[in-house]
Amino acid sequence: MTFRQFACNNVTRKTRTYAAYFLSSAFSVMIFFVYAMFIFHPNIEKGMISKYAAGGMKAAEYIIFVFSFFFILYSVSAFLQSRKREFGILMMHGMTKRQLNRLIFLENMLIGTAAIIVGIGIGLIFAKAFLLIGASILDVNEMPFYLSWKAVLLTFASFIALFLIISTLTSVFIRTNKIIDLLNGSQKPKPEPKASITLSIVAVVLLISGYALSCTTTEQNLNQRIMIVPIIVIIGTYFLFDQLSVYTIRVLKKNLRFYRKQTNIIVLSDLAYRMKDNARMFFLVTIVSTVAFCGVGAFAAMGTLTKMYEINYPFAITYVSDPGNPKEKRHLSIIEHDLHHHHLHYTKAELTVKSQTSATTKNTVTLIKVSDFNRFARLLNVPGLSLKHHEAHVIPSDFEQRNDLTNEPIDVTLKESHRTVHVNGSVKKPIFSPYSLGSNLLVVSDKVFSEVKKPSNQTPFYPKFGAKYIGYKVADWKETNQIGTKITDERDAIIDKGGDTAFYFSSAGSDYLMTKQLYNVSLFIGLLIGAVFYIAAGSFLYFRLYTDLENDKRKYRAIAKIGMTEKELSKIATTELALMFFIPIMAAIIHSCFAFVALQSLFHLSIVRETMAVLVGFIIAQVLYFSFIRSRYLRHLKEVL
Repeated sequence: MTFRQFACNNVTRKTRTYAAYFLSSAFSVMIFFVYAMFIFHPNIEKGMISKYAAGGMKAAEYIIFVFSFFFILYSVSAFLQSRKREFGILMMHGMTKRQLNRLIFLENMLIGTAAIIVGIGIGLIFAKAFLLIGASILDVNEMPFYLSWKAVLLTFASFIALFLIISTLTSVFIRTNKIIDLLNGSQKPKPEPKASITLSIVAVVLLISGYALSCTTTEQNLNQRIMIVPIIVIIGTYFLFDQLSVYTIRVLKKNLRFYRKQTNIIVLSDLAYRMKDNARMFFLVTIVSTVAFCGVGAFAAMGTLTKMYEINYPFAITYVSDPGNPKEKRHLSIIEHDLHHHHLHYTKAELTVKSQTSATTKNTVTLIKVSDFNRFARLLNVPGLSLKHHEAHVIPSDFEQRNDLTNEPIDVTLKESHRTVHVNGSVKKPIFSPYSLGSNLLVVSDKVFSEVKKPSNQTPFYPKFGAKYIGYKVADWKETNQIGTKITDERDAIIDKGGDTAFYFSSAGSDYLMTKQLYNVSLFIGLLIGAVFYIAAGSFLYFRLYTDLENDKRKYRAIAKIGMTEKELSKIATTELALMFFIPIMAAIIHSCFAFVALQSLFHLSIVRETMAVLVGFIIAQVLYFSFIRSRYLRHLKEVL
């Protein structure tokens, strides 16, 4: 047997231990390769959305690569620590330290190369399915199968380099030259785990502080807390597992009635050692899972943006025309022709606005007379207004501004007309498309409207004095994305040349489609990255469980000799497994819930349904994973009884 054959046999005989590590690595390679296929696909370069997707996928490539480096590094260190006894036997039979390092290097490169080949192979098998999904998300008419050798070479070269670096670093994980230390391995007697009450209190204080800051986060202070809160929670999480958990178990053991009940004496005694030994692993699983939950949840929460369109766009088609606009009739003809062509029924409404300057803020104020407002309000099923001579109400430019209005009475002096109106209320929802008539809209009485004078200089104003607002209310507003495309192209061409347009045009369907595409691309990227993180977290639990399997077999064999039944064995093992699997996940869910509370400050509609769906999905996946691992683990333990 050659040295290389010996290394190969070492890997093939430990497939159970290396399985999760290998599959997680292969999955990371597959996702990296899928992103690379999209980036190098010729159709991805067409259109703004496609370019955004390519940019997002490039960022995802970096995230996956960096995360894979640390994941593989941690995995290798854990495996090598569990094989100290094996290495001690090899060195006792004459293997040198240099040969041992070479053996470890060959094993890691063998696993890494196999993971790369399998990952790329699976990516190629499902490439057509991924491209079909991508074409649907990016709204590309056709994205045929396209094998880019650049994608294959980038993936292979990146991960070969990663495994080479990590395999070279593996020698630092086996530092001792004393064979007796390697032979003893994990069988050295362990002192009873100890915990500091001070650090336990610090853990509680840090976590409560982080949660309190999350609950009190607003849109104004989010930027200041977005870095502080995660650091506080991360430090608190480490002490939670390393100190507080052990201290809590010690307190429970002092309750003799509970401690001596049935199998609790075995579970609690072993759990203290497990929590202390696995504190770093639990910490990593919690943080990685939290990142996965929050990442996917944040992108899922973006789905609420689509609900905002129904509120923000009461009129599916908006056209604002400046006085004397020579293109008005032609543009309106194009809009109505497109609506008829697409069989979309509509109701048309129009009004004229007047612009003034606020003497206090120097901002443009757009005025609408109350009779026009009430006409629009009836069309939109919004309560009308009845204003006295100098009264005025604010119309929110969009749903976000509606939430920011304080409804405090204020006097606004119109500089050009020397008129003062008393603003003493606001409309409950937007009436016009977002900012189509500026950001300061006031409804005034017909008398005040008639008294408003035309400014001598119209240049600074938008909209201009006497501008006309024409709105088209369409029931099936999502289908208006093809309406007025000629007008949009004409406006873009004028702007590109540095010209000034005498009109404004917007289509709710077109804007909605753009937002929906951006959201779907973000969700697609976020889901795949979240899946990589979540599967890696599950892998941490898996290989830690199976590296301890031999010790667990010896422990349960010894306990069985003093009378433990198979039913009691299953109960103890299930309890310990459940705690090991669900304590870090539940901690991650609690962290994520408070993170979503902070995230809610960015959204003006509730994101509870979207975030709860994400968390429930991950919980179901964890329960299924636990059930699968539990059945296999119990089968191995029962072999020794």
